[in-house]
Amino acid sequence: MKKYSITIFFPCYNEEQNVERVAREALAVARQISDDFEIIIVNDGSRDRTGEIADGLAKEFPEVRVIHHEVNRGYGAALQSGFKNATKELVFYTDGDGQFKIEEITKLLPLIDEYDIVSGYRIKRQDPFIRKVNAFLWGILVNALFKIKVTDVDSAFKLYRRKIFDHITLTSQGALIDTEILAKARAKGFTIAEVGVNHYPRVAGEQTGAKLSVIFKAFVELFKLRSSFS
Repeated sequence: MKKYSITIFFPCYNEEQNVERVAREALAVARQISDDFEIIIVNDGSRDRTGEIADGLAKEFPEVRVIHHEVNRGYGAALQSGFKNATKELVFYTDGDGQFKIEEITKLLPLIDEYDIVSGYRIKRQDPFIRKVNAFLWGILVNALFKIKVTDVDSAFKLYRRKIFDHITLTSQGALIDTEILAKARAKGFTIAEVGVNHYPRVAGEQTGAKLSVIFKAFVELFKLRSSFS
């Protein structure tokens, strides 16, 4: 199997029940696909034991680093921290809630030799009905506005060439972050491929993406991003 230089990172907000499981899974997968890797945990101002557990993992495993936000800054800010601190040739991110199997990165890796971004779309999304409806409508909107042509814009299972982030400037602090990356990367001529991955029910912790404050912030950032393209 070809070996890759890769950063694997995931943001966490109050994921004390999931962070260790996801980190250990990331380590196991990274050792199979890479001889040059790092695992980054972005603790986005968690108020539970997420940060403490993450620091313990970093002490146990030299490949693990933890980035702490003193306060919760939002999903986009957490992803920005991950991308900015990544040091390897490829950057892969997923969420810290464990709703994806990191081992399925093997479906994405063969395509990264031909494309700059490989986005995993959820074959059967395991989320509440209203969240799936919101995501479907949001996908239609952002694809229409930015011509991204991606099936599952906000899927948290994406692989990037790190060089992309030397050519685009990110501003989103919230849920718009995936749209912003894809839209700006596409505008710069970077190529995007998609492949289906499995999605699993959340087994612990609480979702925050469906909060009205999160949705409102995403629309505010959406209109700002759209105006920057005009």
